[in-house]
Amino acid sequence: MKRLVSDTLVIAERNLVRLPRAPDLLLAFTVQPIMFLLLFVYVFGGAIVTPGYSNYVDFLLPGIIVQNIAFGGFVTAVGLNEDLSKGLIDRFRSLPMSRPAVLAGRTLADVATNALSMTILLVTGLTIGFRFDAGLLEIAGGVVLLLLFGYAFSWVFAWLGLLVSSPESANSVGFIAVFPLTFISSAFVPVDSMPSALQWFAEANPFTVVVDAMRALWLGAPAGNSIWGAFVWTFVIMAIFAPLAVAVYRSAAGGK
Repeated sequence: MKRLVSDTLVIAERNLVRLPRAPDLLLAFTVQPIMFLLLFVYVFGGAIVTPGYSNYVDFLLPGIIVQNIAFGGFVTAVGLNEDLSKGLIDRFRSLPMSRPAVLAGRTLADVATNALSMTILLVTGLTIGFRFDAGLLEIAGGVVLLLLFGYAFSWVFAWLGLLVSSPESANSVGFIAVFPLTFISSAFVPVDSMPSALQWFAEANPFTVVVDAMRALWLGAPAGNSIWGAFVWTFVIMAIFAPLAVAVYRSAAGGK
């Protein structure tokens, strides 16, 4: 266990250290979230009715953060695929290190980049008018939920990254798989504004559940079952995709 923890931290540090050397990846955690938030608030915000919210940024910010947190795992998908195609995974296997540390370190690094992205979005949101309507405990609970949800989706991206044939495919497949889920949800518009054929899907969508939970925790919106449901969805996603990613990793690394 001690070796697993230390090796995981080393792999996570390796993945974080390379980010400043890859400005295009760093932009995805800094400039892109701000761009999305400002575009939606100032381009689409005036046309979207959000009953119960004084301004659109209050309604939008939790949804934008959830979307961005979920996509934070794309670096894991691309990085794992690159390591596999370049033979680095085989080199790791030849070293006296814990085998699970490669995946654990990758996904742990995503927690740090997601925290950076969330902080940037919160600062931007507060600057343009977002305001919390909750106590410190609820705000902290929302932060924990976001980081856990992002960590769960890192395992989804790890699985996808190990399945596809190239880093470019890893990015594209992840985008295609997750992007529709974020838009057919309550992240950007109220679910009851959608056609009835989509409403049932949007209401069951884990993104809707997590976004509604964030609005309940940060803005005092009616919670219903969303808060405990969001944690359940998070752990279900993790319980499904972490073993799948490990199984594919073992197969791709020679089955040992």
